[in-house]
Amino acid sequence: MSPIDFLRDLVNPDLAFLPKALLVAVMSSIVCGVVGCYVVLRGMAFIGDAVAHAVFPGLAIAFAVSGNLILGGTIAGVATAVLVAVFSQNRRLREDSVIGIFFVAAFALGIVVISRAPGYAGSLQQFLFGSITGIPDEDLYTVAVTGIIVLGAVFLLHKEFVAVTIDREMARATGLRVFWLDIVLYVLVTLAVVISVQTIGNILVLALLVTPAATARLLTDRLAVMMLLAPVIGGLCALVGLYVSWSWDFPTGGTIVLVLTAVFLTAWVLAPRHGLLARAPRRRAESAAS
Repeated sequence: MSPIDFLRDLVNPDLAFLPKALLVAVMSSIVCGVVGCYVVLRGMAFIGDAVAHAVFPGLAIAFAVSGNLILGGTIAGVATAVLVAVFSQNRRLREDSVIGIFFVAAFALGIVVISRAPGYAGSLQQFLFGSITGIPDEDLYTVAVTGIIVLGAVFLLHKEFVAVTIDREMARATGLRVFWLDIVLYVLVTLAVVISVQTIGNILVLALLVTPAATARLLTDRLAVMMLLAPVIGGLCALVGLYVSWSWDFPTGGTIVLVLTAVFLTAWVLAPRHGLLARAPRRRAESAAS
């Protein structure tokens, strides 16, 4: 399918779900790209994956009772994040151990809940791997409003997040409430995950958080530029991924992730300062000097 044919399908009234899927995918990618910059800089990839697991029981319960998926996922994610923060105060256990226990337990609870709902197999597949055909009109507005809230919070707390990212102890010494800033960041990550689940799925959503930000990290040393590049990379990859999946009948979520990964690998090799080819001459020079 040519790009022109794809554009025709986007404006075809009989394929109304396609532009909705594109809008949700792009909006989700933009939000995840911005929030993902903090995830990458703070080495929070494991926490991002854990949050994706934690929102699942809330999504499952909301689905079972025909409630709001974003509200259900957010409540579950925040509740689990607070539990992790509280139990992590016991220094006998490392934070990653507590995260592993609670977030996997939350995911298991979600599987049990969704298994009791009608249409178990189809519902589980939709949650885990995404679906471009089941996005109602109201979800467009919900994703847009939620995305604006997340981006607004990032704008208001950007300096505080950066201070905690660079040096937690120094941030604490200057009077910043590091614990509560962590909770807020967990909430923002949770919201970013929840609004992305329908398009890319619960299992693959971590890619939207981490891969665009990691790619942008290879391309620039400036945080401001990174936070502009990451959502652009995510949004463009969502567009290309949806086009490829629609043209060749591939799973949408998996295709978007593969496109993101291809762009990351390209940056890994060709990035002007931090790419493999750019670093090779410096390594040879250092070896010769030693």
